[in-house]
This record gives sequence, structure tokens and C-alpha cells, in this order.
Amino acid sequence: MILSACFFGLMAITIRYASRQQHAFEIAFFRSLFGAVFALPLIAVRGASVLVTDKLGFYVARCVIGMLGMMAGFWAIVHLPLAQAIALSYSSPLFVTIGAVLFLGEIVRMRRWSAVAAGFIGVLIIVRPGADAVASGALVAVLAAAMSGMTTVSIKFLSRSEPPDRIVLLTTLLWVPLSLPGALTVWRWPDAATWPWLVLSGFLGTGGHYFWTRALRLADASVLAPFSYVQLLIVTVLAWLLFGETLDAYTASGAAIIVGATLYIARREATLSRRHAVEAPAAGAEPQV
Repeated sequence: MILSACFFGLMAITIRYASRQQHAFEIAFFRSLFGAVFALPLIAVRGASVLVTDKLGFYVARCVIGMLGMMAGFWAIVHLPLAQAIALSYSSPLFVTIGAVLFLGEIVRMRRWSAVAAGFIGVLIIVRPGADAVASGALVAVLAAAMSGMTTVSIKFLSRSEPPDRIVLLTTLLWVPLSLPGALTVWRWPDAATWPWLVLSGFLGTGGHYFWTRALRLADASVLAPFSYVQLLIVTVLAWLLFGETLDAYTASGAAIIVGATLYIARREATLSRRHAVEAPAAGAEPQV
């Protein structure tokens, strides 16, 4: 999940550079197109059978939600300060946790709820609600976060029976036609300087999606969600270095809280894993009668 966050954080930077020439909806299309190209080698490795599924309808519904979330998220990255756009996206762990409990049957205890809540408090400190009137752009970013949370839950559901490579391939391939109609409404051919950013956004997006899907197969969605906060740190620092967006005290304080919550969850889960590893052999060592 940390590798996924790094890839998605760098993708946000490529989107900002590409937005100097292209509309956010076009960037979403090219990210999907080139992302599909970078995912195609998985077919050569796994064989064409990797595309065969009996859950195609679920994939389509999941991809429609994911594409709407992507377009909303890209729009927010283009029109809001990067740190604010990414910070708002981190209301998604709340949706993930609620969805994981309601739809996946995951057990979330008080300590994990507290850590997620602490991370959200850090986000609120960065955004500083009430400092300015809530703009429509901020609402778009929250909408993207809600859809991202729904997508995370759907991926976790699929990962119970579907291999990660199939999820990545079908998702990236379906995103191409789903993203085209929105792009056509604002179409403008990219110039030579913009193409590298569009290609790179596809590579980073597919890489981030690949690691994200792998992570969701290995652990509960509600456990993994807070680790994606690493993306906020990467984007905040790079936005300051590359675009001159100031890293103020509120952003630094909020990021510190988010990191603290993430480190606590990592330590807590490691402790529980060690405990289960010790208890399981002991339970299995009872004498046979």
C-alpha cells in the first residue's frame, strides 16, 4: 500500500504538469489509455485466460464508479492546491472503513477506529474548514473520495475470488472506453511537451493500481486505508518544491498527526500478527485423545 501511495502521489504531479495544456477529463482518458498499454504485458505472462471472469457485470459497475471518481479527483488536482486536493481525498478511509464493515464483514475494533479518526483530524487541520467558504472544488474532491472508498471496498470483494492481475487488467481496459465520452467534450490534441506527462501518468497509475490491488488481497481494507496517507506527504513536499505551494504550519501539523496514526496502526497490526503466530501453534498442540 505504501508503494501504491508513492506511485499515486507522483501521478498527481504528472497530472498537474499535463493540465497546463489539457483538460482534466482528457488527462483521465490518456491516463487510462496508456495505463492499459502498460498493463497488457500481464496477458503475455498470465495468458489470455486471465481475462475470463463470471463477474463482468460487477467489473463494469465498479469501473463506472471508479471512472467517475477518477474524473472528479483529476478535476480537483487541476483546480485546487495540490495539498488541499489530496488532503480532501483522505476522507475516503472513513468510507472504506464503513463499507468494509457493512459489505465485507470485517471486524474493526476501537483502536483502529480511533487511529482512522485521528488521521481524519489531521486532514481537517490541513483543510481548516471554516477558514474560507466551502468551494465547489472542495465538494468535488470529497465526492471523488467517497467514490474512491466505494472502489476500494469493491476491489477487496473481488480479490476474494479474482486474481490481482485479472482485476488490474479488466479495470484498466474498461476504463478506456468509459473515459472517452468525457474527453471528447473538451478534446484538444496534446502538444509535444505534454505527451511525456500523459504517458508517465498512465505508467504510474497502473503501477499504483497494481500494488493497491495486491495490498487489498493481503490484508483488510480498513487496515490498509490509513497507509495511503503517505501520498499526502509526497504531494505536499513536491508541490512546495516544484510549484511553490507553501507548506504552512497547518499542513505540517496535520501531516504529523496522519503519520503518527499510520505508524500506530502498523505497530498494532504487527503486534497482533506476532500474537496470532504464537497462539495458533499452541492451540494446535493439544494432545489427541
